[in-house]
Amino acid sequence: MSESITAAVPSAPATEAPYRWRWAALFVILAGEVMDLLDAMVTNIAAPEMRADLGGSEAVIQWLGAAYTLSMAVGLITGGRLGDIFGRRRMFLIGAAGFTVGSLLCAVAQSPEMLIGARVIQGLFGSVMLPQGLGMIKEMFPPAEMGRAFGMFGPVMGLSAVGGPILAGWLVTADFWGTSWRMIFFINLPLGVAALVAGLRFLPESRSPRPPRLDLAGVALASVGAFLVIYPLVQGREHDWPAWAFVMLAASVVVFAVFGWFQARRSRAGGDPLIVPSLFRKRAFTGGLFTGMVFFSGMAGFMLAFNLYCQMGLGYSALKAGLAMVPWSGGMILGFGLAQGLQKFGRKLLQGGTLVMTLGVLGVLLTLNLAGMHVSPWQLTPALVVSGVGMGLLMSPFFDIVLAGVEEHETGSASGTLTAVQQLGNAFGVALLGTVFFDLLGDVPTAGSFDHAMKITLWVVAGMLLLTFAVAFLLPKQARENAEAAH
Repeated sequence: MSESITAAVPSAPATEAPYRWRWAALFVILAGEVMDLLDAMVTNIAAPEMRADLGGSEAVIQWLGAAYTLSMAVGLITGGRLGDIFGRRRMFLIGAAGFTVGSLLCAVAQSPEMLIGARVIQGLFGSVMLPQGLGMIKEMFPPAEMGRAFGMFGPVMGLSAVGGPILAGWLVTADFWGTSWRMIFFINLPLGVAALVAGLRFLPESRSPRPPRLDLAGVALASVGAFLVIYPLVQGREHDWPAWAFVMLAASVVVFAVFGWFQARRSRAGGDPLIVPSLFRKRAFTGGLFTGMVFFSGMAGFMLAFNLYCQMGLGYSALKAGLAMVPWSGGMILGFGLAQGLQKFGRKLLQGGTLVMTLGVLGVLLTLNLAGMHVSPWQLTPALVVSGVGMGLLMSPFFDIVLAGVEEHETGSASGTLTAVQQLGNAFGVALLGTVFFDLLGDVPTAGSFDHAMKITLWVVAGMLLLTFAVAFLLPKQARENAEAAH
């Protein structure tokens, strides 16, 4: 432990540390969450401006989001274990430093390839930074205060969801000192430096007393398998779907099968697999993976297509497009609030949220049919609020219900895998629905083609939500107390 930590926090167990330092450490952890939440959504708003400045094909817009979430998904599988082995404080600081450097590289990028590569760096270091917070909170706070500590995440995430698109749109539109879209990454620099300085002073060191061993071969197999899915979906359309695109998709099935075999073999040999193989024999968990993949894919794809439609089709400014998304984010916060008093309905709450969200998406479609290409953000507001409420109702019980179907000793592996699948679903949705949207636009986009592309995309999203409703029957009917505690 460094001298600065020793001066700030006594060497007694973390839960005996002075009250003020525990909460200061919590705000450092929340700063890391804010950086991730903002950077996960800002490229949806700024992507058209980025492409106009740096050039590149339409696939660049998809890669700006997919590169971040795909690298995040792969890194999250093992990010928490790095903290268990090398120390959570150390890995949080390394992750925050790398994320800040990645943000700087994004801000100064001179080509699409450099920007996409910098997004990969952000995602990888973000996956090292984010998992450390949960372990440190559990060690810093006594049980009586832990609920209040975790309760801080809700307001922070809500404010980020509402403020993120507005901030991104405002920064791009304001064009401070001629920086345009680059300012959305420059703004991470003071936040990252502040997190590092405060982290050095306030975060306590902690690690697992029985650290697991890293499964680097498993990480490599999972990474290759995910890349073999995303790359052909993004690039295949631009090359008129050549044979190699379908070969890569088929190869991904083989790689994931080898990954499953390798995990089972490592477990039988007494090693530490990335994913506990017994989880795949549980209907609740496999159903949860499929439910999460379908749902998060649909949502990520919808948000990308909606922002592109607003800016490139309707001619909204980046700020106006960001403001148009506020009703969605506000509805989601409202849905989370409503869900707190409805948790007793368990799976019915999740499925009810799915249906409410489907109605909202169909409401957006109806609004576009009635208002046409002259639709205003105010006209879209009612349907977007309904969609957001449905999303909040759905997401609130999702993780706890899935974890209710696994054994207590499997919850760590299960929760980490679910979080990684959430990010992988985001990458898959951007690749899949982005490809559908751009394919329908044609080589020479017109107002009519934008209208047609958005409407078909909305039908696809509605279909994915109904599929989510159907596969949710695989989940347990109720969450379990120990699942909630693990989450």
